[in-house]
Amino acid sequence: MSPQYTAQKSRNQGREGWSVIFRHPVRLDPSTGRPGRRVRRGLGTSVDAEADVLVEQLNEILRTQSLWDPHSRQQAAGLFDGRIVDVFYEDLEAARTDFRKIRDDLLALPGAAEGYKHVLLVGTTGAGKTTVVRQLLGTDPETERFPSTSTAKTTVADTEIVLTEAGPYRAAVTFAGRDEVMDHLAENVSAAALALFQGKSEEDALRRLVDHVNQRFRFSYVLGRPELPADDDLDDEDEDDDEEKEGAAEDVLGLADLDVIDPSATVAMLVQTVPRLRSMVEKYAVEAREELRATDDDARVVEEIVEETLDTDLRSLEEFHAVVDGLLHEIELRFSLLGEGELRRTRQGWPLSWTLETEDRAVFLKTVMRFSSNYAPLFGRLLTPLVNGIRVAGPFVPTWAEASDRLVLIDVEGLGHTPKSAASVSTDLAKRIDEVDAILVVDNATAPMQAAPVAALKAVAVSGNSGKLHFLFTHFDHMKADNLPRFSDRERHVLASVENVLNAMGKELGPVGERAVRTRLERHCYFVGGMHKSLSAGGKEGKRTADHMRRLSADLSTDEAAPDTGPARPVFDRMALPLAVSEAARSFHARWRGLLGLEYNPDAPKQHWTRVKALARRLGEGWSDEYDSLKPVADLRTELQVQIFLMLQRPVRWEGGEPTEEEQRAVINEISSAVTGRLYTLTERCLKDDVQNAWLDAYRQRGAKSTFARARIIDADVFGRGAPVPTVAPSPDKNSFLKAVADILTEVADETRFVLD
Repeated sequence: MSPQYTAQKSRNQGREGWSVIFRHPVRLDPSTGRPGRRVRRGLGTSVDAEADVLVEQLNEILRTQSLWDPHSRQQAAGLFDGRIVDVFYEDLEAARTDFRKIRDDLLALPGAAEGYKHVLLVGTTGAGKTTVVRQLLGTDPETERFPSTSTAKTTVADTEIVLTEAGPYRAAVTFAGRDEVMDHLAENVSAAALALFQGKSEEDALRRLVDHVNQRFRFSYVLGRPELPADDDLDDEDEDDDEEKEGAAEDVLGLADLDVIDPSATVAMLVQTVPRLRSMVEKYAVEAREELRATDDDARVVEEIVEETLDTDLRSLEEFHAVVDGLLHEIELRFSLLGEGELRRTRQGWPLSWTLETEDRAVFLKTVMRFSSNYAPLFGRLLTPLVNGIRVAGPFVPTWAEASDRLVLIDVEGLGHTPKSAASVSTDLAKRIDEVDAILVVDNATAPMQAAPVAALKAVAVSGNSGKLHFLFTHFDHMKADNLPRFSDRERHVLASVENVLNAMGKELGPVGERAVRTRLERHCYFVGGMHKSLSAGGKEGKRTADHMRRLSADLSTDEAAPDTGPARPVFDRMALPLAVSEAARSFHARWRGLLGLEYNPDAPKQHWTRVKALARRLGEGWSDEYDSLKPVADLRTELQVQIFLMLQRPVRWEGGEPTEEEQRAVINEISSAVTGRLYTLTERCLKDDVQNAWLDAYRQRGAKSTFARARIIDADVFGRGAPVPTVAPSPDKNSFLKAVADILTEVADETRFVLD
């Protein structure tokens, strides 16, 4: 028998409209992995009697199990108010919102038919990708500040910019879904509670409350960043500086009068949340220790158990969710600040998209800033972390050019700094690599080709996309040394560093991968400095950089002839495929057994249990296939790509004549590209869709030794089932993965006319 859930109405302090809170009998609770997810939705009324009627209708649905099936929605629509039907059936049928399609419907990207090239910018955080975009747009870094830049991670949402020749300025923005935002808020509240349990300061807890650990959801941009007084904290600015910054903020966004929100009230709410959490944590800790009957000798073990169960148990408290609801309410209020443009919402009232069209460049950039800025004086008024995609189009012209080339610039999240070799790039980035016409690798000349950009180069090579590569090395003006007096000396110094990377890539990916990247580097490489300022100001360095930018822009927009594959077609030994798949699976398992702490792997050190748990939750919930740098689906795809790419370089023979080196490279890239497109579906199915329940089982492990239990479940029930190492003995369970890969190669062979002998 399913538990009987009851809905009740609720109203946030300072809010007129009523909401309803209930446990959903079908949707899974992320804390337990079982039905009973807590849901809070607005009822769309401030009238008590009307709210009571709506809540009773929802309770009738909760009492009638035959209405819980998604197919019963039409029947329910004939019996109950449409608002209640929307509340109950929202997200009942698992479907991932296609935000790119929403932006396409609102503001379509021009393509080859219109003479446009789509350019993907890839680079390490801080390398200067967004600064390059700013130069290609010609926006002023002081007065326009678009796109926003900083020394840390800036781009957290896909930014797509169309350089048009004329016409109005247009924008289309899409926002993260309500449940995703609530889930991250709940993680923040849990992280703040854990900090208090561990004896951290209230200031540290407050920081964790407003900024998510992976820096994607920095809610301090939306809610503000309150400061707790500290005796040793000196204020570097006087009151005049504060007034000047506040005036600048109002000038940027036009926020002289804030009638909708009270920033001081929000700050007070955030500060007061910390002692509320401390009270919850202290009460829970006392009860947990009493339940475990802990003695002084057991203190260390008990603390570890309580720490691991704290998140799950706090999420069962209504007071915990009240904190999350309060934060979400403050976030929703910020959307009321939007004056210009059109805001579209879901049927439940959550913001879905925003559009704007205007001839006024100043108004356009000032308004769009709210969705992209990281300007500290504006904290508490921005919507930046809630945006998952922003698309703009307009007649932007670089200061160093008479006109813009026909480009669509796609700036995505920076690759991040990794001390160890990065195994793979995210699934979303890999798909972008396949889709675009050109790939611009932006790297810092002072420290070129670290682990993350090298991982991106490998992803480009093994997916057959090397022919799209272009290189831009930034910060050339910072290369000051006695042994590098001339521009040519600095250029050779950078290329020498890249040479070491290419040699290592040749050993890992074979000669075809290395030569393809090397050829592009020799023909499509540029060096720039002083990109943070206008290049039209003159000076030798500025003129040289402007020249390189003009050549780069023309290069990116130029049509390149497709490489000729020639008449020859390779023949491969069919038995080479099982060896390739076995090696890929073994490498994948070795890496992840290290990450899970089941084996020692110096190249993949054990991850903290909180990160593994967060990963299990995202895959168990089905709303992501990665968490921060943990990317199992992408890792498996990469291992398969590498091994198949190596196999393709070792044909038994060639039919139709001996190909030239360029023809051989073109054939291998053609096959690799076709294989890659199918590997996305296979790896997502094997490690995400087919094993979703196992991920949930791993997530809900708790108590003593839960870290080890979670790791064993992921290793055996997820990876062991989804990507088993093929065996010599016939076994459908072990060799189904091999068969799926073999089927892909057979399909591609029919399309590209290579032979499996």
